[in-house]
Amino acid sequence: MNNRISRVHARSVWDSRGRPTVEAEVHLEGGAIGRAIAPAGASRGKYEAVDLRDGGARHGGMGVEKAVAAVNGEIAAALHGADVRDQGDIDAALCRSDGTPNKLRFGGNATVAVSMAAAHAAAAAEGVPLWRWLAQDGPVSLPLPEIQIFGGGAHAGRRTDIQDFMVMVPRAGSIREVLEVTGNVYRAAGEVMHDRGRLAGTADEGGWWPMFDTNEQALETLVEAIERAGHRPGEDVFISLDIAASEFADGNGYVMALDDARATSAEMVERVCAWADRYPILSIEDPVGQDDTPGMVAVTQRLGSKIQIIGDDYLVTSAERVARAAQAGACNAVLVKVNQAGSVSEARAALDAAQAHDWATIVSARSGETEDLTIVHLAVGWNARQLKVGSFARSERMAKWNELLRIEEAMGADTRFNGIAAFAPTVNAGLGA
Repeated sequence: MNNRISRVHARSVWDSRGRPTVEAEVHLEGGAIGRAIAPAGASRGKYEAVDLRDGGARHGGMGVEKAVAAVNGEIAAALHGADVRDQGDIDAALCRSDGTPNKLRFGGNATVAVSMAAAHAAAAAEGVPLWRWLAQDGPVSLPLPEIQIFGGGAHAGRRTDIQDFMVMVPRAGSIREVLEVTGNVYRAAGEVMHDRGRLAGTADEGGWWPMFDTNEQALETLVEAIERAGHRPGEDVFISLDIAASEFADGNGYVMALDDARATSAEMVERVCAWADRYPILSIEDPVGQDDTPGMVAVTQRLGSKIQIIGDDYLVTSAERVARAAQAGACNAVLVKVNQAGSVSEARAALDAAQAHDWATIVSARSGETEDLTIVHLAVGWNARQLKVGSFARSERMAKWNELLRIEEAMGADTRFNGIAAFAPTVNAGLGA
């Protein structure tokens, strides 16, 4: 009986943008408590779970009192007495009670907070870290970080069309080494911007605000920052891009405002491939829009043997969409955002579907984040192999990198770090794995 849910409670708290979000607590009859906070995205796929917001004038319409009420009312009643050790049953009850395909009635912000809190409660009842509880007897590993240096797109007032300019350090031997190298590059990028008179603060996820005249200028500056930090682009440090092309797609193709360019799907594919040829790029996320399957297949065919092609808005953490994409030959990696799916179990299903096709898997934060550390434990406990939480600044981001350091230390001699083994097999082979 100690593992039965006795109470579910939610409250409105604040995220990294100063907007309300849902924090949920799951209390067990044995006294254990789990707590989690829902993140929120700015760049959102149209097929992902929907956050429930209050509308009206208060909080600019972004309030979450309706979602909180759903947790404290119907959700609490539906989960009372449930065995917290069965995450699948808990999440199925959440989906069944909501009754919509995209969590529209309760809000994905309500369901994901409760789902993650239940996982924390189960781990607390067992007296183990969440990552150990999630792994059960399966393999675990430390994920390779993907870390933003410049933030653009919807995270920086559309100052650049490309949303994230990131770095990866796949030949490092530990999390500590990755973070040290990234810290060097982040500082160097700030110095380059300062020297050019273009240092203008940071974007939503902590990356430097992108004061560039073209998208390619940002890529050139990132290469310069890697070199200034004393590292070799394409050897020690690689570039990763989140193009988030759905954000500048229209019915007739793509409109890249910074470059004053309009492109068809085929032209967008050519532009992305040209960047991959010109710069030390190892990973590209959403190179085309969420409905552009021909474009995604074309990019994957052209680049997928040597570069990671990630679906985010295109796949929205959906096992069904992953399976369809794999059959079509689109993507070789999936971005796993728990709040896109609306529950831990649904997110895990998308990850499992990707791994079944030998894809890489990346557990990811959102641009509207909090001090919640759940995704770090998901990445480790699910053996996801990669983790993306934003930049190397701002406490809601650094809290997650610091938690990864603690887990690395706790693993001790059993630590297994995913460096060049973090990618799909063809990309691993190209890196020498």
